[in-house]
This record gives sequence, structure tokens and C-alpha cells, in this order.
Amino acid sequence: MRVIASDVKAPETPAGDPTPASEKVAALVELLRNRSYVEIRQRMYDSPPGSPWWTACRAELDLRNGQQFGEAALAMSRTSDKMRASLQHFEQLADTLHESTKDVADLLRGTQEAGRRLEIAVYVTIGITLVQFFNLIFEIFRKHR
Repeated sequence: MRVIASDVKAPETPAGDPTPASEKVAALVELLRNRSYVEIRQRMYDSPPGSPWWTACRAELDLRNGQQFGEAALAMSRTSDKMRASLQHFEQLADTLHESTKDVADLLRGTQEAGRRLEIAVYVTIGITLVQFFNLIFEIFRKHR
């Protein structure tokens, strides 16, 4: 048999006098511990504001919301730490990439300079070859004359 919170009455003192309101609320909060949010909200909306049931429901919802807020804050803190570590890692990667890019740029400049020297060497080689070729032709025509 399921016991519904509305079926449970607030505890009384041994003398039969009702307990003070704060003790009633505490006892009702204890009854609400294992209830669902929906059930607690419904009980709260069904009770007039300021009544022991309304106060107990409000207290339980505030407690649960506080716990969720604490868990969310802890999760955000952990996520923030992870993001901070990732940011530092990305900064290191960016620095490494920057250095590598500078190294590649220096290599390209060196390659460009070597290419210019090679281009000059090719022109000189072509020039020498042409001079030698014309000299050979000149020698051939000189001997045939």
C-alpha cells in the first residue's frame, strides 16, 4: 500500500498538543524527501501559501534546487579547469605553429636565394656554352678558309 503525503498527519507531542509549526514543517519535509518534483509542486500548489505543507514543499524544492545548483557549480568549475588547461595547450600549440611557420619561411627565403644563385649559374653556363659554341664555329670557319 502506498502512503500519500496528504494521508499523513503532522506528529503530535506525547501530551496530545500539536507540535510547533517549525517541527511540523521539518517532519513534512522529511516525508517529501523521496517524492518527485511533480508531486511536490502539485502539493505546493494545492496548499495555501504559508501553510505547513506549502512551507515544507517550498523548503524541499529550495533544498533540491540548491543541491542541483551546487552540483552545477562544481561541474562548471571542473569544466572551467578543463577549458583553462585546453587553452594553455592551444596556446602552446599556437606558439609551436608560429615557430614552425617562421622556420619554414626562413627555409623558403633560403631556397629562394639558392634559386636565384642557381638561375645566375644557369645563365652563366648558357653564356659560356654560347661563347664556346661561337668560338668552335669561328675555328671551323677559320680552318676551312
